[in-house]
Amino acid sequence: MRIINAIRNLLRYRDLRIRLFWVIALLLVFRVMANIPLPEVDLNRFRALFETNQFFGFINIFSGGALSNFSIALLGLGPYITAIIILQLLTFVYPRLKEMYYEEGDVGRAKFNQYARILTVPLSFIQSFGFLNFLQAQQIITLAPLAMFRDAVIVSTSVIILMWLGELITEQKLGNGISLIIFSGIVAGTPQVVYQALISFTPEKLQIYVPFLVLALLIVAGIVFLNEAERRIPLVFAKRVRGMKLYGGANTYLPIRITQAGVIPIIFAIALLLFPQTFVQFLALTKVKFFQDLLTLVNAFLNNQLIFAFLYFLFVFIFTYLYTSITFNPEEISKNLQTAGAFVPGLRPGKETEKYFKTIVSRLTFFGGVFLGIIAILPYFFQFLTKTQFLVIGGTSILIVVSVAIETVKQIESELSLRRYEG
Repeated sequence: MRIINAIRNLLRYRDLRIRLFWVIALLLVFRVMANIPLPEVDLNRFRALFETNQFFGFINIFSGGALSNFSIALLGLGPYITAIIILQLLTFVYPRLKEMYYEEGDVGRAKFNQYARILTVPLSFIQSFGFLNFLQAQQIITLAPLAMFRDAVIVSTSVIILMWLGELITEQKLGNGISLIIFSGIVAGTPQVVYQALISFTPEKLQIYVPFLVLALLIVAGIVFLNEAERRIPLVFAKRVRGMKLYGGANTYLPIRITQAGVIPIIFAIALLLFPQTFVQFLALTKVKFFQDLLTLVNAFLNNQLIFAFLYFLFVFIFTYLYTSITFNPEEISKNLQTAGAFVPGLRPGKETEKYFKTIVSRLTFFGGVFLGIIAILPYFFQFLTKTQFLVIGGTSILIVVSVAIETVKQIESELSLRRYEG
């Protein structure tokens, strides 16, 4: 109901309608790309391998369903997300990169994003070439070296186009472009999944369907709770005399959400877990025994459900902290409040207020990161009980869909509240 009301109110404003139609048009371009297949593939063998491989299932989420069609966009935005992760991790190593991203404002962020785009190009080619060679080794495709290079270039170019589409969507300020592309792919594949589930239903499959429904309800409830929960910091505006009138003295509050990062930690965590397998597969093409042994070791390590779930939880927790530090800057907020003449009761404006905000955000992010990590690995718990991989892929898809939907509605409501204020 909230989503319907937000969209209904959005359509009342001409500029927002135009931006909404642009977002829809850009997502349609992505869906067209997701249905243009690469040539010379044995689709029957590929689908048989796809259905039994959890690794492919996760890549398919990032490709927005394009991998299941073996389309030109089969890698989706995976390399771009990986490039962003690598650069953000490098901010802890290179002070100049950290200064650029955290202290130089919009200009520094623009440079940082440009570096991410540049890094995406070689990562796209490495991942596409490695993935295609892996499929050739499985006899899913049969390509000559020149044809292999051609397809790798096509897939890499598709990643660059999707990166551009994602940035164009983000510029409309009606949602995060990366998240919406992934969201649209999951939603587009839902009718087919539901239809296949209905026509293949048998009483024996209740042991899969019932846990999945329980899992879906738990994830939806957890995500809604996590996104709506907030800590309200009381604020008082100092009284000011202007002429013969007295201004200020109002009481309000500053809402701080338990998790400022939304769905981004989930997406980043999965991307980081998938990258080592793809990269080592590329290195193994050299036929060097060390790299082939390394590939075997990495596959065995990440195919262990307990280890994978632990790393998944850990990365979600870490990226929750990392992304919160990007979206919520206590120093900047403290300065803005001081400039506006607002203060937290019992605290001095400036450094003392900044320290207080850092403490509050750190505590909230710890709880939010733990809670989000538990929700993320919940499908693995159900998989352990039911012995089916479908719950892991389906549970992760629900997690992303619900989170993106809530984040998008919040952004739309923010735009609407701005219009009401201006009106």
